Amino acid sequence: MNSSPPRLSRRAFSAAAAAAVLAACTSAGRPTQPASASAPPKTEPPRPLRIGLALGGGAARGFAHIGVIKALEARNVRVDLLAGTSAGSVIAALSASGMNGIAINKLALTMDEASISDWAMPFRARGILQGVALQNYLNRTLENRPIEKMARPLGIVATDLKTGQPILFQRGNTGIAVRASCSVPSIFEPVKIGGHEYVDGGLVSPVPAAFARKMGADFVIAVDISARPETALTQSSFDVLMQTFTIMGQTIKAYELDKYADAVIRPNLAAMSGSDFGQRNAAILAGEEAVARIWPELQQQLAGRAATA
Repeated sequence: MNSSPPRLSRRAFSAAAAAAVLAACTSAGRPTQPASASAPPKTEPPRPLRIGLALGGGAARGFAHIGVIKALEARNVRVDLLAGTSAGSVIAALSASGMNGIAINKLALTMDEASISDWAMPFRARGILQGVALQNYLNRTLENRPIEKMARPLGIVATDLKTGQPILFQRGNTGIAVRASCSVPSIFEPVKIGGHEYVDGGLVSPVPAAFARKMGADFVIAVDISARPETALTQSSFDVLMQTFTIMGQTIKAYELDKYADAVIRPNLAAMSGSDFGQRNAAILAGEEAVARIWPELQQQLAGRAATA
């Protein structure tokens, strides 16, 4: 019996070879699927620099804040939020409501000092002024708009009389919060809000740069209108009290400005007393001039921070 493997016929062999060649050609010619390319990551557009304006206390010297706001607006500096202490809280509230610097300037020139001063009765011995007139004047001007309904975020700083801790009002009655922030002890009566009594915010935050930062500012412009102790006028009992505040607040202010303010504007108000409402025009002009002096540096800072935001 023949055990050798069977031989393919020539025709069968040719057919098998042809099939193999065709299979190889088909495989070689089949296009390969390209590796899936991952989509490029989406790049979010840079967020605009969020600028906060921190307006400090200084009684009648607070009119300088108006000049600062006018000068910044003239240079197209867009302020996104405002924090105010004492006199600064009044101007901050007006500005946050949507009023521009020129409108606030006109309001300041027509403001009657008597319209924001209300003498406390003799039996109310915790302050010479009640402060209700200031509260009502501001609420009328702002058409009773609460803090949270302002055109721009607004923070108003006051001091808890019992604990000595600062509070940042960001909701509620604007006039009452400003009144609390302005309640210089022994001049204004403390203001009761929610079971607590509050007095002037300048005791704990003379220029509220830290609170402007807390509210979300990337770049804080602080306006310091306080008098330097060595140059302050002390011609009245009110001046002496303000001088005391200035001395007490020096260390707090220096720390807060150094740590939280990116730029500090200091209007030249050496010749102006905190009780002199008659120099409001001069104070406004001093604010404008202070911005002009610092503008080259401030412009460079803003451009640099915007580029890295």
